[in-house]
Amino acid sequence: MSAKFKQITLLALGAVLGAALTLHYPAVANRAVEPLPIEDLRAFTEIFGRIKNDYVEPVNDKKLITEAINGMLSGLDPHSAYLDVEAFKDLQVGTQGEFGGLGIEVGMEDGFVKVVSPIEDTPAHRAGIKSGDLIIRLDDTPVKGMSLNDAVKRMRGKPGTEITLTILRKGENKPIVTKITRAVIKIKSVKHSLVSPGYGYVRITQFQEQTGDMLVNALKSLHEQNKGELKGLILDLRNNPGGLLNAAVGVSGAFIKPGELTVYTDGRTEDARMRLTNAREHYLRPGERDYLRGLPAWAKNVPMVVLINGGSASASEIVAGALQDHKRALIVGTQSFGKGSVQTILPLANGTAIKLTTARYYTPSGRSIQAKGIAPDIVVEEGTVAAGEARRVEVREADLERHLSNSQESVPAKPDRGGDKGQPDKPAAEPGEIVPRNDYQFNQALILLKGLNVLKSR
Repeated sequence: MSAKFKQITLLALGAVLGAALTLHYPAVANRAVEPLPIEDLRAFTEIFGRIKNDYVEPVNDKKLITEAINGMLSGLDPHSAYLDVEAFKDLQVGTQGEFGGLGIEVGMEDGFVKVVSPIEDTPAHRAGIKSGDLIIRLDDTPVKGMSLNDAVKRMRGKPGTEITLTILRKGENKPIVTKITRAVIKIKSVKHSLVSPGYGYVRITQFQEQTGDMLVNALKSLHEQNKGELKGLILDLRNNPGGLLNAAVGVSGAFIKPGELTVYTDGRTEDARMRLTNAREHYLRPGERDYLRGLPAWAKNVPMVVLINGGSASASEIVAGALQDHKRALIVGTQSFGKGSVQTILPLANGTAIKLTTARYYTPSGRSIQAKGIAPDIVVEEGTVAAGEARRVEVREADLERHLSNSQESVPAKPDRGGDKGQPDKPAAEPGEIVPRNDYQFNQALILLKGLNVLKSR
């Protein structure tokens, strides 16, 4: 892998479980650091010694140092973290679309694990775990006091084994106890369907290594099913927690003109400053086949609607922002998550790594969506709440403790909390069905696309 490709490889979920985030592997990891503060180091050494001598139980040096590192990183923002050997390996495997666990994107809130979003077609999704759920107990062990990494380790395990989660959910009078069987999570990141003659639907659940290639194959399949070019296309990025940036650049590149800017990043170091277009070196590894060459010609100008909601984060926000700024698609739905920071993976000599926030990313027009999100061109809520039904709570970046501020505002704006207005979860599809029949946002998007074609023909 070349240094250039390493520099732009970003991803947006923490292996099996982890809050939506954006990462990249830098070309250079070792840099000079400022002199360390001697007085503070003396205080650290004194505290270290007191714990070693006076703590109620013996504790080894490695545990103390590891916890000190954890505290340093977790105290910065919700996405910086220390990755032990196992967590680092899981992070690398997760980008390939197959990993073990429950299938939930999580963060930390008030000492509890907070569900950002269950991943579609996983044990957690099938068990009814919802965005906003607070996990307070893992089997018989309280979560309070655990680090996020420790909680994630407990939720991982051999496929086929069970774990009992105790969760708090808004609208419920008592904790919910649910038993989930762990599984190998295999995620098909692109699904598609010809939903009406001339109108296609593509859903991207995550941005993985093969997502761009799978998108092109989906568009080809739609072309064959329709026996010609489409009149309209719906790109569904709802509840997509993100993924690899090069995949997001490739997906954007399928629809925008050659050479157009997809995203840029800005930070304190040279590696943290990038301008990424849909040039092949920004979405392909050296020597890889250029999958965009097989793209149907109509993909560059077909009328498009992109669906987003509060679960659309990071790489999915990059795609939505690029298509919106280039006026290539109408963005429909509710405000997105607002994950606009970049985390750099810095491998260490002992096989561990640190995940450190190093930059903010910006849409082509220069918008920072950090703690703010992508605002849809047309707001379409997810429906209405039936009598007695619990309200859905969507977790966004601005709700996370110690979230990075928006560099374009003195006080980060709290996004419109569309999920707090009483929308139910997006309805589940029937077996073998790509789009749920009663999906209100999808149906409104399809009506909008057909209306655009009527106006175009006049």
